[in-house]
Amino acid sequence: MKYIVTRFKSLSVALKELEPFVRNGAHLQSGKPFKRFGGLRSRELLANWLLCVAVNQNHPDRLTFSGTSDPIGGDGVICDLLTEETWPTEHVMVPSLRGKEPLDVSDLILEKISLKCSKGGEAYARGKTLVVFLNVAGGQWLPNRVAKQLPQPMHFAAVWVVGLQRVENGGYVYAVTRLDLRNGHAPIWIIRIAKDFDTWTVEPIQ
Repeated sequence: MKYIVTRFKSLSVALKELEPFVRNGAHLQSGKPFKRFGGLRSRELLANWLLCVAVNQNHPDRLTFSGTSDPIGGDGVICDLLTEETWPTEHVMVPSLRGKEPLDVSDLILEKISLKCSKGGEAYARGKTLVVFLNVAGGQWLPNRVAKQLPQPMHFAAVWVVGLQRVENGGYVYAVTRLDLRNGHAPIWIIRIAKDFDTWTVEPIQ
């Protein structure tokens, strides 16, 4: 579907806008929505940026995202600059538990996805991309297991999970996972943001 949306000039410009909020991790969890970005939160903007960067690993500069809330009241729109197709997103967060992090967060991810799926059924989710912002620390979670246990029917067109892995030499390392088993496993990309926030690299790991 096509919607008229306001986009960032480039993903590089978007990353520099997001830099202070990535460095201030507390803002990603509890920061107020931005009026100038149509009510979107920093974590929603960051997650949409990460999703675009991951997909663009094979298609440079193809995807970007809107910097304002989408026309149908969601959490931003992913835009394909080649086909002009757009995909509205809905976001949900697995929050930090402030020192009481679980050893396995798979169940927490599934719980948040289930809550979103039950919110409005097919009418609410149809054609949208669901993005889970993973802000909880703890043990490893299992993308293939989570993908196998997604609620059925799954009315969202796609489900992604993004989360910080570590801070490395002043840069930030994120993982982006699509919960899709059509190729036998859930694809994962590792995105390394340079410490100056001017560049990044993308590495598919499965």
